Amino acid sequence: MSERTRRRPWLAALLALVVSGLGHAYLRRWARGLGWYLTVAAAVFVFVPESAISGALAGDPPAVSEIAPAAAVVVASVVDAYVVAVRHNRTSERDSDASRGTGSPDTVPGPGAASAEVADGEAEPESGETIRCPECGRETDPTFDFCQWCAEPVGESDA
Repeated sequence: MSERTRRRPWLAALLALVVSGLGHAYLRRWARGLGWYLTVAAAVFVFVPESAISGALAGDPPAVSEIAPAAAVVVASVVDAYVVAVRHNRTSERDSDASRGTGSPDTVPGPGAASAEVADGEAEPESGETIRCPECGRETDPTFDFCQWCAEPVGESDA
């Protein structure tokens, strides 16, 4: 599994403001970026009068009321790019914490938490042994056919 890289939410928002869809392209959300680009283009085509467009190209700024619907769609695109980047970073942090076996307060406890409980005097599982998940690397109960942390199958590999 490839490690996700962190993205800068402010850069995604700035790129989405400059060219609609570019912030999403920076986040490698190609379909979403294309969708926002087409949505903004459609909003300009449908809601902005042709006189406002030709006036803007000639150097005469259009009235705010003429471009407000298209501007609202652009703002929504910028906010969406920012939110997608923040969610991407949270997922990236969660994945890196899981791969390192450490947990932050809002994540599921890792194998370190289980070994800390055993060290405090609580008994290990009744089978007396655990196995490591080949996908996430956490210790899991060998009586299950799947990892209780990532839900990947962990059956016998010698079958």
